[in-house]
Amino acid sequence: MSDESSALIQLGFVGAPFGVRGWVKLRSHTDPPERLLDHRSLRIGQGSAWHSYRIEASGRSGGALTVKLSGVEDRDQAQALRGAQVCVARSELPQRDDKDFYRADLIGCEVVNLEGQDLGIVQHFIETPAQVLMVVRGASEFWIPAVPQHLRRVDLQARKVVVDWNAATD
Repeated sequence: MSDESSALIQLGFVGAPFGVRGWVKLRSHTDPPERLLDHRSLRIGQGSAWHSYRIEASGRSGGALTVKLSGVEDRDQAQALRGAQVCVARSELPQRDDKDFYRADLIGCEVVNLEGQDLGIVQHFIETPAQVLMVVRGASEFWIPAVPQHLRRVDLQARKVVVDWNAATD
């Protein structure tokens, strides 16, 4: 993310256009997905191009969240947003407790397994239909499911994540 967006937390991304009147599908990283709609104003963009959008209306279609964003009036404008990140200012998010964290908090953290073996640094996350994968790069690259079964301990102050993952498993 650019300097302007460094205080932003990604909560999802824009999917395909929905209809011809400027609606888009949103892929939410929040749990539950509808929590994304609690934020009536969203920052949407990529790289150095970021814009604020207000949610004018929302709904669901086939399990996907759908929204009408202010200033997006037709399918072409909706298509231009496809793939863009959906973010909110970190200051707008609720405080987390010690056992709760945002994915963005883990980027750059050191990752070790239960045996103490250094696996590398969290680079980013990948959404798959089955689960979210945490991409860790060190001597090798590991795609570790970001689920409680594998994420055993997160120490944000020490910038360290302990995972139940055998380096030979990948």
